[in-house]
Amino acid sequence: MIPRREFIKHTAIAVATPLAVNTSLFAQAIVNKDKPLFKISLAQWSLHRMLRSNKLDALDFASFTKKTFDINAIEYVNSFFKEHAEDEDYLKQLKSRAEEHGVKSLLIMVDGEGALGDPDDAKRKQAIENHYQWVTAAKFLGCHSIRVNAQSSGGYEDQIKLAADGLSRLTEFAAKHDLNVIVENHGGLSSNGKWLAAVMKKVDHPRCGTLPDFGNFCLDWDRRDAPDAWYDRYQGVKELMPFAKAVSAKSHDFDEAGNETHTDFRRMMKIVLDADYHSYVGIEYEGEKLSEVQGIKATKKLLEKVREELTAKVGSSS
Repeated sequence: MIPRREFIKHTAIAVATPLAVNTSLFAQAIVNKDKPLFKISLAQWSLHRMLRSNKLDALDFASFTKKTFDINAIEYVNSFFKEHAEDEDYLKQLKSRAEEHGVKSLLIMVDGEGALGDPDDAKRKQAIENHYQWVTAAKFLGCHSIRVNAQSSGGYEDQIKLAADGLSRLTEFAAKHDLNVIVENHGGLSSNGKWLAAVMKKVDHPRCGTLPDFGNFCLDWDRRDAPDAWYDRYQGVKELMPFAKAVSAKSHDFDEAGNETHTDFRRMMKIVLDADYHSYVGIEYEGEKLSEVQGIKATKKLLEKVREELTAKVGSSS
């Protein structure tokens, strides 16, 4: 599944308000009120503490998501079933349990399989091949993509070439399985929106895209407290949205009004929707003040509220 661009861009209608939206982007949502401006999914990482402490079994991720949050689409993380990438019986259980509860499997987030932009040709080749098993696992589960990292080293331009090479070769394999390879801003130069957009342009393949994350724009985690260690998150998401096949709504903390304190979700979702993206927005809660269940519910409530506000705004402007 390649996320569809459902509307044709027309001339923008400027409305002087923080919730101003391009009404042409949402015309169909008004005609078909059963079709929301965007859908909500849950990233498995949101429950990483429960999973790692064995309070939740990875096989129960789909059922727990449906019963606890009334969310019917999920995003897996390979680290929670890494030894089962080629375990057909395990994958069958994952798939059947999701289907049993009417939950759609969207993608697998893949970490720890090597740097796709490694300067060493042999290591880069090995990293590419390490990802093959996750392509076939994602295909079996009914996903549309695997999410990977564009890790590399060296100079700015050199890393563009190296990352693009690794991604291109992996994408060629994934395309044979009708799967996408999508890259998240996940530290280093990948958290520089301009750099990652340049990588996408160099790969230039319809099956290779991005997964913009609202919060992962730290260029150097060792200097995370320094302002210049961060790339502007709104600029970064805007630069990555033209290539987006998934979106991650990262959340940490909330104020008394239920707003996320690090990211303006209204501003961010306007950027997402203005890019003609109307598919799934995945909740990825990483906070510590609220429990994982409470944090996921708070994020879902905020996304639903923003969606309602934007939909109402469009209706009043039409």
